[in-house]
Amino acid sequence: MTRVAPLGGGLVQDHVALAEIELCGELIIAASAAQGRLSLENIDKVLKVAEACTEPGVGSRP
Repeated sequence: MTRVAPLGGGLVQDHVALAEIELCGELIIAASAAQGRLSLENIDKVLKVAEACTEPGVGSRP
């Protein structure tokens, strides 16, 4: 069964999707400013991987 957002005035926000779109935009900006390909290290910096790995509960199992 497919669910469709209601039409007319119903604002639907998917915060995860919006965050992913923002990260993609950041990657596009970084790639366009780079001289050649982005290194994995630069990609991690753009995506703030180090910050995500230091957040409490990230990567840990219950």
